Amino acid sequence: MAAPLGLRLAPRLAAAPRHIHCGAPRPAVGQWRVQQGLAPSSAGYGPLRDLPDWSFVDGRPAPPWKGQMRRRQEDEAFARRVAMLHQEMERGLQRWQIQQHQQQEAKESKRQTQLEPKGAALRRGSSPQ
Repeated sequence: MAAPLGLRLAPRLAAAPRHIHCGAPRPAVGQWRVQQGLAPSSAGYGPLRDLPDWSFVDGRPAPPWKGQMRRRQEDEAFARRVAMLHQEMERGLQRWQIQQHQQQEAKESKRQTQLEPKGAALRRGSSPQ
């Protein structure tokens, strides 16, 4: 009985040079699409994804597809989230500015209410009469 195939090939495979590629291949189609100003794949943004495949002869637009409606909802949700985060940032910035102003006022009032120098120190600071 002959040895299993794996045992017969093992010495040859161990001695053979191995050419292992770790990077992902970049297909030429994706490069061409990018050079044309399109998305790297047809599933990305662009006219193939966003425009309808057909329209009525009288010029009416085709009804929206499920994927188109889903993407529109996702885009609207994303826009709502961006607007909400922008408002939060604006509120936080205003609050920070108010806190900075209050700290500055507190520092100024503390400086103004400090004890005044007395005696010789006061006379040295005043103008001669």
